[in-house]
Amino acid sequence: MIKQEIKDAELKEKISKLPKDDMAVFVMADGRIRGALFHGTRFVNQMRAQHNTGILETMVLGQASLCGALLLPTMKGKEHLTWRYEVAGPAQGFSVDVDSTGYVRSCLFTDHIPVDKPLENWNLAPFLGEGTMTISTLRENDKEPQQSTVSISNKNIAQDLAWYFHQSEQVNTAFNTGIQMDEKGRVIGAGGMFLQVLPETGGTKKLGSQINTSANKKNDDELLEKVELAFRTAPSLGQWFSEGGSIEDIVYGLFREFKPSIALHRDVRYDCPCNKDYYLNYLRHLPKSELDEIKKTCPDPLEIVCQNCGSVYRIPLGEI
Repeated sequence: MIKQEIKDAELKEKISKLPKDDMAVFVMADGRIRGALFHGTRFVNQMRAQHNTGILETMVLGQASLCGALLLPTMKGKEHLTWRYEVAGPAQGFSVDVDSTGYVRSCLFTDHIPVDKPLENWNLAPFLGEGTMTISTLRENDKEPQQSTVSISNKNIAQDLAWYFHQSEQVNTAFNTGIQMDEKGRVIGAGGMFLQVLPETGGTKKLGSQINTSANKKNDDELLEKVELAFRTAPSLGQWFSEGGSIEDIVYGLFREFKPSIALHRDVRYDCPCNKDYYLNYLRHLPKSELDEIKKTCPDPLEIVCQNCGSVYRIPLGEI
């Protein structure tokens, strides 16, 4: 990827004073719940710099990219995941790629989302509409990716991703993202949170212990209700991180009743493995007739844009 510089000096000064971008992966409630909290202010700003997105486009693709980053704790071993969100609304949808090594890349299916009237809030439902979402997962040694598709039900990116887990994997999951913009439409804070209920065989229960099924279900329902309430009372994550709020204060404060413990911190970056040599090699393996047509009709140098990160590669025709 050709990394684009954030050119706004005032914005750079603002975000340089914030805590570093970081993802904390944690467990709580005796191992029944796992979660992740991601401070991604620089992450979203890098995404915006790569694709040169407007305010509304930044909000849509920013939420999608934050949710994509929050999928990292669900990945096992070497794994690559592609999440396609296709809708009939003006936004058309997006694609997010997540790699288990820690990079995320993404793109919108349109360069510009039309707006008929001034926005009164950040409800994105009018721009999304009906559609489907598909997650394809390619694991090490897989010949073909495993794929699952569900209908979009909420017209809300975070809630629709949670719905996917409920429908496709029958796992209670929740996502929350927040992007704070200043009066000039600059991203000054961004973050996301993920929670997921783990199978009952986890936690501290001993193998072979006698379990009262009815009582256990009641206790489980009460636990989930309390965790859901705590999740819903989380502060606006974009505003929280824009004001220098810490990850630890939310994990150990908001969920203190459930005795949380941060298991690890992950480095998450907005990045793409594309490079000039990749595209040059692709061009060199085209049929001779296509290469001759390119050399005859295309400008020199040839410009190739990576749709996943916005990088522009200029390749002299003489190098092909």
